[in-house]
Amino acid sequence: MKTRICNAQVVFPNEVLRTNVLIDDGKIVAINDLGSTRVDEELDASGMTLLPGVIDSHVHFRDPGLTYKEDLYSASRACAKGGVTSFLEMPNTRPSVTTQARLAYKLALASKKSIVNYGFFIGATPDNIAELRVARRTPGIKIFMGSSTGELLVDDQQALERIFAETSLPIAVHSEDETLLRINAEKFGKTTNLADHSRIRNANVAEIATKRVIELAKRFEHQTHILHISSANEVDLLAKKPDFITAEVCPHHLLFSTEDYSRLGSRVQMNPSIKPPNHATRLWQALHDGIIHTIATDHAPHTLLEKARPYPNSPSGIPSIENALALMLHQANLGNCSLQEIAHWMSFKPAEVWGILNKGRIAVGYDADLVLVDMNKKQRILDEKQISKCGWSPWHGEMITGWPIRTWVKGNTVFADQKVISDLRGTELLFA
Repeated sequence: MKTRICNAQVVFPNEVLRTNVLIDDGKIVAINDLGSTRVDEELDASGMTLLPGVIDSHVHFRDPGLTYKEDLYSASRACAKGGVTSFLEMPNTRPSVTTQARLAYKLALASKKSIVNYGFFIGATPDNIAELRVARRTPGIKIFMGSSTGELLVDDQQALERIFAETSLPIAVHSEDETLLRINAEKFGKTTNLADHSRIRNANVAEIATKRVIELAKRFEHQTHILHISSANEVDLLAKKPDFITAEVCPHHLLFSTEDYSRLGSRVQMNPSIKPPNHATRLWQALHDGIIHTIATDHAPHTLLEKARPYPNSPSGIPSIENALALMLHQANLGNCSLQEIAHWMSFKPAEVWGILNKGRIAVGYDADLVLVDMNKKQRILDEKQISKCGWSPWHGEMITGWPIRTWVKGNTVFADQKVISDLRGTELLFA
């Protein structure tokens, strides 16, 4: 299908330009097309902004094993609504993705269920080094240095050194220090105060682990991405890192703080925890300065019934994928960032970090993964409007200005007129 998007404000890496974009056979084939080519659809996008589709490189879609919370079909529909055209999922499903066979199973599952493009990390364990050495069809290796249980927790120094030394795929790390976590948990005993979650998982817990990750990555010169940076302490460490170490931040660590526990309760309980307000200020500055490189959601849904359990039995994690882009567009409207920065943090840089081919920018020859947004559209985030299977948002009730109104995956419309088009399927991402 040939589509011409006309008169949009198109976000390129170095400028925002009103122009036309021509799509044919799933690819961007011309910029500033003057209308001489016959098309199947011509869309007048005057007053709208065209961005590269969001690449969310950190999600938990619960499929298989916990599909009552979310699955690849429901989550990918939420992606389409939110302008997310590609995702990379973490391995902590049931069973966990720790072998090539389990990875192949997940890819086959997604080919039948996902309406956007997909990729899956392989998880490290203390003893699956042979699998990690030969893993393929994956962006990289996920290490849980803290905040995990069972086979996916890798905290032993010797095991970590082997993974960094003996594998070649990029590594993504959940960076919290398991030892200090346990010490803090013991100190607070049988607390039922939810605010203690941020005292147990404090900035020192994140800082110690991140320092350890940086040392390992530097010693073995291994490409490493540190996930969900949550503290100013970590920013200080990252300011001195080499270029092959990159970092991510999530909207919830930019937009929530410990002051929100009294208002939102376990809706803002997550790992790493939210921190006092001054930390978010440093995270924003680190994004602007290029110390933190990407924004991802860490979409990790639980049911409201589970969330309602008394702490510490309430699970950590929040849903956010269908609202993350809108939240950032709202921040652009508030003057806290630019549209070019959003495209850089949420599209171009994730594609670059993970070597995703033909994704992440609006350019001739790239896949037509695009999202059209209305920067003036005002809409309230409401639990009852969420299409994620868990059915709620920590931003419930907030009025947001700036929303996706149409999403294309490889030239096919998957969201328009407030409806998700669910009969299409995305494709497996390819990695350099």
